[in-house]
Amino acid sequence: MRYKMTYILFLFFLLTTIPYIITIYINRENKKNISFENYDSGYKIQDKDQDIDLESYLLKILPGQISMDQEEETIKCQAVILRTDLIRKMGEAIGDSCQHEKLSVVLGPAVNIKRSPLCGRNFEYFSEDPYLAGEMSAAYINGVQSRNVGTSIKHFAANNQEHRRMSSSSNADERTLREIYLASFEGAVKGGHPWTVMCAYNKLNGVYCSENSWLLTQVLRKEWGFDGLVMSDWGAVNDRVKGVPAGLELEMPESGPTHDRDLVAAVREGRLKESDLDTTCERLLTLVKKYLDNRREGEVFDRGMQHHQARKIAREAMVLLKNDGAVLPIRGNRKVAFIGRFAEKPRYQGGGSSHITVSEELSALEAVRSVCPVTYAPAFSLEEDVVDEALQAEAVEAAKAADVAVLFLGLPEFIESEGFDRKDMALPRCQLELVKRILQVQKNVAVVLHNGAPVELPFADDVPAILEAYLAGQAGGGAVVDLLFGAVSPCGKLAETFPLRMEDTPAYLNFPGDGDNVNYAEGIYVGYRYYDKRKLPVRFPFGHGLTYTTFRYDNLRLSGDVFRGEPLKVEVDVTNTGAMAAKEIVQFYVRPDHPGKDRPVRELKGFDKVFLQPGETATASCTLDARSFSYWEERIGDWYAEPGLYQVEAAASSRDIRLSAPVTVENKPLPVRVTLDTPLGDIWKIPGGREVLGKLISGVNEASNDDNLGAASQAMMEAMLRDTPMHNLIGFSWDKLTLQQLKDTVRQLNQMQGLQDE
Repeated sequence: MRYKMTYILFLFFLLTTIPYIITIYINRENKKNISFENYDSGYKIQDKDQDIDLESYLLKILPGQISMDQEEETIKCQAVILRTDLIRKMGEAIGDSCQHEKLSVVLGPAVNIKRSPLCGRNFEYFSEDPYLAGEMSAAYINGVQSRNVGTSIKHFAANNQEHRRMSSSSNADERTLREIYLASFEGAVKGGHPWTVMCAYNKLNGVYCSENSWLLTQVLRKEWGFDGLVMSDWGAVNDRVKGVPAGLELEMPESGPTHDRDLVAAVREGRLKESDLDTTCERLLTLVKKYLDNRREGEVFDRGMQHHQARKIAREAMVLLKNDGAVLPIRGNRKVAFIGRFAEKPRYQGGGSSHITVSEELSALEAVRSVCPVTYAPAFSLEEDVVDEALQAEAVEAAKAADVAVLFLGLPEFIESEGFDRKDMALPRCQLELVKRILQVQKNVAVVLHNGAPVELPFADDVPAILEAYLAGQAGGGAVVDLLFGAVSPCGKLAETFPLRMEDTPAYLNFPGDGDNVNYAEGIYVGYRYYDKRKLPVRFPFGHGLTYTTFRYDNLRLSGDVFRGEPLKVEVDVTNTGAMAAKEIVQFYVRPDHPGKDRPVRELKGFDKVFLQPGETATASCTLDARSFSYWEERIGDWYAEPGLYQVEAAASSRDIRLSAPVTVENKPLPVRVTLDTPLGDIWKIPGGREVLGKLISGVNEASNDDNLGAASQAMMEAMLRDTPMHNLIGFSWDKLTLQQLKDTVRQLNQMQGLQDE
């Protein structure tokens, strides 16, 4: 019963995390000897004696407070905390609630990647981008655990669909796993140090996650340094005996004596080392002790304050997708109609086991009463997709009589929920019909969306304004009203792409798989990485989000134009050129110029958020490290920053690049193991390789000229030879080259790179 209550409470808490899926937020955080004066415009950091900036704190004060062996990871962790203050504060509130309820571990956050918009649990996940998901989850973890309550990041790993979730195998190459599906968890583990990790139901490349030693031990513990406890998702254990040596400590829910007897028998029969079982017990007891040592008896929290905080969080997170003709904000004594059942019954939580009863629920219809009178028409049912002619006629009349019609649309729970995936990206037919009829009588239309993942918006070109509210928590209705009527300016940005249609999505041909095999054939090209690579038009790009003002970017600058491994500081000046105070999220992307390796067009590697009064200028910044320029190179089993020219971009979205600045990455080229099968083009990339082959290539050219190819240019000849294996030079040379000559050249090329003979 206790585990069930823990699970239910987490899912309640998860509701307040949903808004952050679309938010990239930076503020300042309270640390030792630091006090903060909290303003809506941000945080002012003050020492006891003097003001200090964030950089000075991170680089000068913080290192003196920690031991040398913890310095690097601690500073990284603090950077995450200080750049994502709002989600951390939400975590703190959840931690306080858990202490009050005497709960030890929050079963979250969910850090899986939004591979396809159809995944039934996308409403739990942060982003299609692993860097963003890792940053946001780390901030959440640090907030909760600052209250001495543990977290359990989930579902580890590659759990990206509900269809056959307990038997399917997510099949992907290592580069895809490392760059996309593991990277978000890596960011959470290294930046947040969660108490526990929850392994997923599914198999990973044919091995159940609950018994995958490469995943749970090699990667999680040995490479990432995780020192907590690994638990299973509910019912995710296949073979308990195999799970223990692989790195699984806790089975959930408990299976009674059956698996316990299996463990005892396995030890007695020599199939399981007693030392492995001892390690499991030690980690379980460590977790129990950690909670008992940090329990705060009599913990209380202010539900009213938390509700107020939930409203602020929700409005910071909602995304203004479109606002043509300045339909929003609604000003003056305009007649307003609220149309759609979601105005009265907001969908503030995900479907499935996340269902809870909140302490207070605020709908937009209730919240607007303190602002202005509105006409309300429910228009459709949330229980079935049926066009109710009477309800729709009432809605049309309400819209016709108003100056502005606000349509509250979205996905009911029977369409989007845990336990099953969506069949398509469409809104219910009854809602689409409603929009069509309303537009016939009213041009000033604003659509408010309640959904946990992207939907197709066939009416997007016809309605002037669209506000994406997502599943905004218990105070989401108040946040919607705040934004509609201009109490604050919207500032959220999309953490996922809104495609034009389902057929355009990266995993369209591979989701949900063939039987129990789910092939991640799209590889690293997920989300905006895919759309940008294919140059596909999208409805709304990753990172998109409007405000009620405008911003200008100027003076993008780097701390250096050559990167040799040291941190690279990136800064850009942002000016509010409009008439309303607002916040702008600046995104920093890295784009390789002419990479030798297949790479995405650009990747998010930093972000910042600034609050600006009209006419005010502030500096947004981030810091790039070697990982910012790297990809996973399977030949060396590690991250590798390819030498060459890169562009660092300051952007308002992945498709709205405002400024760019070049930087050259200097690094040793990867050695190329040369064999007789190696293409000549690969050899030419080796420093000195072209020179070594020069005489051989010259011989081939002479032979070709003898064959009446004298009109062929050197460029044409190189193009022909680029993909030619080295051994083919013998046939092309007309007996001018011997096999021994080629073998000697192979040995020379390998020795030049420090490679020994195999």
